[in-house]
Amino acid sequence: MRKIRWGVLGNAKIARVKVIPAMQHCEFAEVVAVASRDGGYGPYEKLLADPRIDAIYNPLPNHLHVPWSIRAAEAGKHVLCEKPIAMTAAEARELIAARDRTGVKVGEAFMSRTHPQWIRAREIARSGEIGEVRLVSGFFGYFNRDANNIRNKVEMGGGALMDLGCYPITHSRWIFGEEPLRVGASMERDPEFGTDRLTSAILDFPSGRCVFTVATQLVWYQRMHILGTKGRIEIEIPFNAPPDRPTRIFVNDSVEEFPVCDQYTIQADLFSRAILENGEVPVPLEDAEKNMRVIDRIRMAANERG
Repeated sequence: MRKIRWGVLGNAKIARVKVIPAMQHCEFAEVVAVASRDGGYGPYEKLLADPRIDAIYNPLPNHLHVPWSIRAAEAGKHVLCEKPIAMTAAEARELIAARDRTGVKVGEAFMSRTHPQWIRAREIARSGEIGEVRLVSGFFGYFNRDANNIRNKVEMGGGALMDLGCYPITHSRWIFGEEPLRVGASMERDPEFGTDRLTSAILDFPSGRCVFTVATQLVWYQRMHILGTKGRIEIEIPFNAPPDRPTRIFVNDSVEEFPVCDQYTIQADLFSRAILENGEVPVPLEDAEKNMRVIDRIRMAANERG
């Protein structure tokens, strides 16, 4: 089976440090070009016009996700776009329309949802082993006050909710298999940047609740818990799972360990196979748009609190 030939839009750190190195180990994917405004292969337009390129990986800042993904789709390229997929749910629907119009495959790059530790956690949660799942909770944060960093620029879609909150939102929706009925939230904004630096939210699902806090100016830490009526699951490193050592989840008083793997390699291979076999991409746009709806509702709820 041939490999899908990938082009990368821009030289974002996530592409340079994580995604491109991981894709070098793929069975069904290979990176053949990286476009840059500052040189290298050449401008983004040249990449989209290259007939050798089958698919585009879009790691551009959040405000450029939809515009350049639409341009890639209109150029006949399949698109794997970084999360969060858009600035708003309405913008995500524009990308869905472009996908439907062009017939290419477009998906959101939630690599953590392809990692074996999350596949297993979801399997346990849905098996009844820990009873009825009633609560998904967690924290994800780091400290960054660099004024030049895109994560601290409101106009580029920066802030804790967009950069980090999208993770517990997508994973809680995935675990419950439901959409939240009600949303409550509180935000603390940086007085200089205007971005939310500490955001907490409560998502009320039909079957249970998700409670999470994300922060861009606290100690680096991440952890997720899934609690049921008979037991619990704890994911030790839920989002930035290391590619060079095993990972663990705790199920009640036992530990399940997963062999070394790279979730970015898995993601690229699954997406490439979806292209080759005309299957479903790991995280389709319909799911991405629903995630953006929750993000929109959290913003609204936080604004109503003042």
